[in-house]
Amino acid sequence: MTASRRDLLRRQFDLTWALFEYHLERLEPDDFLWEPASRCWTVRPAADGRWVPDWAETEPDPVPVPTVAWLSWHIGWWWSTAVDHVRGRTPPARTEITWPGGGKAAVDRLRGLRSDWLEVLEGLTEADLDAAAPFPWPDGSGYSVADTAAWVNAELMKNAAEIGQLRMLRAVVGR
Repeated sequence: MTASRRDLLRRQFDLTWALFEYHLERLEPDDFLWEPASRCWTVRPAADGRWVPDWAETEPDPVPVPTVAWLSWHIGWWWSTAVDHVRGRTPPARTEITWPGGGKAAVDRLRGLRSDWLEVLEGLTEADLDAAAPFPWPDGSGYSVADTAAWVNAELMKNAAEIGQLRMLRAVVGR
C-alpha cells in the first residue's frame, strides 16, 4: 500500500512530536531560563509584563546559545506563522509573538500549536499540497505547501533536539 504524501508527512510529524514530548514531559520550570553560557539568547520581561525575546536582524557570529525559553518562543513564532500562512491568513509580526511564561504555560502553548498543525494537516488535499508555499520561502521560490509541511517537521525536530540537549545538560552540570 502506498501512503499519500499527507499521510507520510503526518507519520513523520507524529514521530517528531513523540520525541519532543519525551523532553516536554521532563522539563522543569527552572529549565526554561537556565543560561548554559555567558552569551545567551533568552526571553526577558518587558515593562508591560510581557516576555520578549532577544533578537538580532542579522545573526551574530558566534550565534548566542539559546535558552529553552527562547527556543520555546521561537517555535511558537515560526509554527504559528506557518499555520497562518497555510490557512491563508496574515500572521502577526514577529514582535507581536510573545512568550507565555515558563513551565506549564510554555508547554501548553506548544501542545496547542501541535493541535493547530494537526488540524491543518488533516485538511490538506493533494492539490493543497501542490500549491505554492508562501512560507518560509520567498514568493516565486518554487516550493509547495508539502515542502512547508516537511520543513515544519525538520524545524521541529531540530528545536526539539536543542531543547532536549539543554534539558539534559542542565540536569548534569547546571543545577
